[in-house]
Amino acid sequence: MNITLNHNQTQLDAITLTVRELLTIKKFTFKMLVIKVNGVLVKKDQYEHFTIHENDDVQVIHLVSGG
Repeated sequence: MNITLNHNQTQLDAITLTVRELLTIKKFTFKMLVIKVNGVLVKKDQYEHFTIHENDDVQVIHLVSGG
């Protein structure tokens, strides 16, 4: 499957993936993430069920806070 991940073309060995599976494969382990698929915000409780398909545009944004 080919997707755009954070503005980069990425090829994955799957037909479809859930957001959770993508995060695991790509080793995104940061606790504060914002995920968008084709411009749609995916809430944390949807990661297990929200499916990513061929040619989807996925953005994984790390939120950093500090003072």
